[in-house]
Amino acid sequence: MGGAILAYLAKRITPMLSSIVSFLAISSAAVVFFTMTSSTDVVTVSVRNFTLQFGLNAYSWVFAAMVMGISALVSLYNIAYMSGKDRLGYFNLNFTLAIMSMMGIVFANDWISFFIFWEIMTWSSFLIVVYNGIDEGKIGTKYMIFSAVGGYAMLMAIVITNSQIDSFLIADLINAYPTFGHGMQAMIGILFLIGFSVKAAVMPLHVWAPRAYSDSPMSFTAIFSGLLSKMGIFGMAIMFISVFSKASIGDTFIYSQVIAWLGGVTAVMATFYAVIQKDAKRLLAYSSIAQLGYIVTGLAIGTKLSVMSALFLAVIHALYKGILFMAVGAVERQAGSTNLEQLGALIRKMPWTFFSALIAAIALAGIPPLGGFVGKWMLYESMITSTNPSHLFLVILIFLSSTAAFLYVYRLLFGLFLGQEEPEWDHVKEAPAPMVIPMVLMALTLILLGYAPGLLFEPIANGMEFLGFENVGWQMSSLSNIWGDTVDMQYVWGSVVTLFVLGAIFITIKNRKSTRYVTTKDIHTSGEIPEAHENLTYAVDFYKPFERAIEPVMRKTMDFYYNHFGNGLESLFGFVRKIYTGNGQTYAMYVVIFLVILLLIGEQIFK
Repeated sequence: MGGAILAYLAKRITPMLSSIVSFLAISSAAVVFFTMTSSTDVVTVSVRNFTLQFGLNAYSWVFAAMVMGISALVSLYNIAYMSGKDRLGYFNLNFTLAIMSMMGIVFANDWISFFIFWEIMTWSSFLIVVYNGIDEGKIGTKYMIFSAVGGYAMLMAIVITNSQIDSFLIADLINAYPTFGHGMQAMIGILFLIGFSVKAAVMPLHVWAPRAYSDSPMSFTAIFSGLLSKMGIFGMAIMFISVFSKASIGDTFIYSQVIAWLGGVTAVMATFYAVIQKDAKRLLAYSSIAQLGYIVTGLAIGTKLSVMSALFLAVIHALYKGILFMAVGAVERQAGSTNLEQLGALIRKMPWTFFSALIAAIALAGIPPLGGFVGKWMLYESMITSTNPSHLFLVILIFLSSTAAFLYVYRLLFGLFLGQEEPEWDHVKEAPAPMVIPMVLMALTLILLGYAPGLLFEPIANGMEFLGFENVGWQMSSLSNIWGDTVDMQYVWGSVVTLFVLGAIFITIKNRKSTRYVTTKDIHTSGEIPEAHENLTYAVDFYKPFERAIEPVMRKTMDFYYNHFGNGLESLFGFVRKIYTGNGQTYAMYVVIFLVILLLIGEQIFK
């Protein structure tokens, strides 16, 4: 919070200093976190009749480490990306507050502190969503409406919980939940899940996310999509594993089935929308929603293997989605566009950005040997080996989404970096070092976690045991070796590296002669030469047959139904307005009518 205030004041000296102060505040907090905090320390504060408690545990440490590590790198990227933009003090104030609020959420051991930091997170992110001007006002309004629905649902659950146990401590709810009646368990559970599902962008509560992600500055969207969405996952895991597991089997079964299938539908539908996008930012926005669907499904299934895969994918998602949004932001800053049908062939001009995006895309698509493959394999395995027969159908949805994900990541890479060079992009150069370094470091982290995922499995296993699982081992997956302390990826890595080496040798031999680079207009057909305004980029109508195939499914979006619901409410309010006219004589007439009815049938009513 101190860094946020200083970042706002520093813009009076020079705008660039504001971003530097924000980076120093976040990075120094990260150093303190990784060197001086302990997962066993707890601080209790009494405020009147309320007990507030702060501290880390084995579970919250995983999310806190993810937030601090990635935020420090993105804040470095932010210095160069936001350079020259207006109102940097306003932006960096909210940017830093958003990160502070996430740390407050994972440190909170009571619902009051949790809710306060949740609201700070919502408001600071809202103020950044509307940062770019009036056009983003409607987007921000939609975001706040859904955030308000989720926030008030959570607040109602907190108040009801306190009325039952006279405590706001999260641990007390976990212990007391089995003693509640069936109706009370359902009410508290549903209200909490609504609040967390909004932030996790679970369908049908996802409609705020596509435009909020794509229209925010990319330096914040890397945080917005990669980390803020994980606060919903953070709360969901607590509810599914620690709270609902103590309820009756029937209640847990209903909750898990509904959310698991909603996660699967979210993954498929958002993937389809991502494939047909022509703007890189919108593509990644829908991709984020789809990837969160995998994580939600894994948590809802609730087995050791599925939860391990969900939490593993949560960290991996934060890394590769952060990289991709930063890569698109770098292209936007250097080229001035993110239109996939206009850009192309930036691979030679922005090689480091392409390298980072390529690694992130491989991880996102679940292709060996990176961590995305490990997480998705474990998720498939958890559903195939599940005792619930419906999960065999659910795995089809998840596998369909994962397969289609390859289509949109290839479209992204091709549209930005591959294809033929166009003269209008001759001026493009590699992004500044403060933008490239974070992307490359996060890409190298993805490679490391693909080769040695056990580095992440150990803290996740400790967190799962804190939430209530017993004896969480890593040998539960068919990928695990006999020692159970890592995932045996040696053969996968060997096969992939061999293919890459053979491919590189083939391309080198094939192109041993000098290559002449041509534009898409360096052609002629029957003597007809394309004119300058004609767009012959290969990325135009990239997946048109696929779009035709899924058109019946995509014909009506959730916005269509929400708009009809809103119009219905508007009509209802218009009718009510005819009754409550604001005219005193009309109200006097209502009173007379009421008294007459009371005299005529009062005895029957109050008998």
